Amino acid sequence: MSDAPITAQEFALFQRLIYKIAGISLSDAKRVLLVGRLTRRLKHHGLETFSQYYRLLQSGEQPEELQTMVDLLTTNETYFFREPKHFEFLRDEIVARRNSPTTFRVWSAASSSGEEAYSIAMTLADSMQGKNWEIVGSDISTQVLRRAAAGHYSLARTEGIPSEFLKRYCLRGVRANEGTLLIAPELRQRVSFHQINLTLHVDADIGEFDVIFLRNVMIYFDPDTKTRVVHNLLPRLKSGGYLFIGHSETLNGITDRVQSVEPTIYRKP
Repeated sequence: MSDAPITAQEFALFQRLIYKIAGISLSDAKRVLLVGRLTRRLKHHGLETFSQYYRLLQSGEQPEELQTMVDLLTTNETYFFREPKHFEFLRDEIVARRNSPTTFRVWSAASSSGEEAYSIAMTLADSMQGKNWEIVGSDISTQVLRRAAAGHYSLARTEGIPSEFLKRYCLRGVRANEGTLLIAPELRQRVSFHQINLTLHVDADIGEFDVIFLRNVMIYFDPDTKTRVVHNLLPRLKSGGYLFIGHSETLNGITDRVQSVEPTIYRKP
C-alpha cells in the first residue's frame, strides 16, 4: 500500500494539532514519518486526503481517533537500561545513602512501553531488598501504556538487561511465547501506569516522588513547552529529590529550582 501524498498546508495543520495536544514540535524533517504512520488511518476510514482526515479529527465525531493519532505520532523508541550511568547513580548514590523508613517512590514520566520503568524496578528490587518502594510510569499514548502494563517483550529488545537480572526478574516464554519474556509478577505489582499529558497540569493525586526520570522527551519540545513541562513536574518532586534528564538534554535556561549534581542529574534543594 503506497502512502497518501500530503501538501505543505496539510502538514502544517497536523504540526499545529500535535503541538496543541502534546506540545510536540514536529519539524519539517518529520513529514515522511507522519505520512508513514497516518496513511493507514486514511485507508481505514476510506479517506483520500489528509485534509479529509484532519476534518474528521476536528469534527469530534470520533474522539477515539484523535487518541489514535496521538498514539501514532508520539510513540518513541526506548530500551532497557538506556543510559546505564543513571541506574548506577540511583543505586550507589541515592538508594545507598537513604535512611528514611517511608516508601521510596520513583516516577518514570515518559515511560513509553515500560522499559525504563522496569529497569528502575529491577535496580530497586536488587538494592532495596526488604524495603518498600513503588514506581509510577506515565505516557500520553494509551497504546504504549497497554504494552507497558503487560510487561511482555521480545527477547530481541532485552539486550541491555544484566544477565543476573534476566535470571532473577524475567520469565522466559515457552511454546507459543517462545522468543519473548515476561517481567516477573513481583516487579509488575510494584509498577503502575497512567496516562498523563506532561504539558498540562499534573494532578496532585499522583503524589510526590523521591526521584523523577524525565529522559529523552524534552528533545521534542520547544523552549516554552520545556519550561511548562518542568514547571508541572517539579511540585511532584520532594525536597532533596532527584531529577534525571536525557544525555542530549539540558535544563539551562529552563529552571533554576533544581541544582546540577552531575551532567543530566539534578537535585531539588
